[in-house]
Parts: sequence; structure tokens; C-alpha cells
Amino acid sequence: MSLIQRHVILPSIAPLLFFVVAATPVHLLGCRTRGLLAVTIALVSVLVGLAAAVRAIKGRLQGDSQTHWWIVSALILAIPTVGVLILA
Repeated sequence: MSLIQRHVILPSIAPLLFFVVAATPVHLLGCRTRGLLAVTIALVSVLVGLAAAVRAIKGRLQGDSQTHWWIVSALILAIPTVGVLILA
């Protein structure tokens, strides 16, 4: 798996799922189910994003030159949380 697949494409699944759930019509899933799915996706995304940020900080302290990929992953994974804040 290449770095772009691991740090850009794979984390991009969470924002994609979030916005698909948020754009789903209410009569298809129901209001509560849709909201719970969106909040769950955002919560999991932010937890994994925090883990990626911690990994980037540890790598930076150890002198790893590839830590910018973990920062990119963390920023991508923060998008659903920002979406929840904007849509709420």
C-alpha cells in the first residue's frame, strides 16, 4: 500500500461517509438514525485523527522525516467533526 493510499485515500472514506449520511433524505433512514450515524462517524473519525496526530508528534520527536503524512491524515479525519459543528 503506497503512502498516498494509506494517508490520503483511506482516511478520506470517513468524510465521504459522513457527507453521504448527512445528505441522505430523512424519509430513508429517519431523523434520529441519520443523526446518530453522522455523530458516530464523526466521533470515530476524530478519535482516529487524534491517534494519527499523536503518532505524528512522536515521529517528529524521534526525528522521522515522514511525519507530514500523519499530519495530512489527521487533518482529513477532522473534516467530519467540523461538518458536525457546521451542520448543528
